[in-house]
Amino acid sequence: MTASPLSETVATESTRVRLLDTALELFCHRGFAGTSLQMIADQLGITKAAVYHHFKTRDEILAAVIRPAVEDVAAVLAAASAQRTPTARAERMLVGWVDLALRHRSLIALLQVDPGVKPLLKDQENASILLEQPCGLLAGHLPRGQGGISAQVALFGIAAAASKPTARDLDDTELREVLLDVGRRVLGLRRPRTT
Repeated sequence: MTASPLSETVATESTRVRLLDTALELFCHRGFAGTSLQMIADQLGITKAAVYHHFKTRDEILAAVIRPAVEDVAAVLAAASAQRTPTARAERMLVGWVDLALRHRSLIALLQVDPGVKPLLKDQENASILLEQPCGLLAGHLPRGQGGISAQVALFGIAAAASKPTARDLDDTELREVLLDVGRRVLGLRRPRTT
């Protein structure tokens, strides 16, 4: 009995997802430069040829690992940009950024500590989405000099805090509330009224 094209597609996609998850885990523990395609294959229990079926280089794997975060940031940017006032845009960007930081903790930790990743990140066509555009939305309601600095402190501080082991003392709901509270204080935002 032969496998249907649909089951082959599902199996291929499942392998790809497992491959990316494993690659991110190895990148975080061994560093980007310290992780080979063979190590990824060994960790998954597949051949190196099977890895090559999906990706030819580690750079391609890293790009695929980063892509979901870039797409998530783009969606948050769109939602924040659609708000009517600078304050509403900043609040929506802050909430979205906190949620992203919690969802992509491992990737953020990798981006913060692995110098081998940063040059490759700069080569990504959407790299500006990760910092420049969020800063603009977070800073829009503040005076020019203060806004840019406050936005960078909020972005980097939230990302760093969400990915640190000390943050794991709190559950995700508690940590989310703390990060939102701190972000609002840094950005001079009031907590939105709940109706």
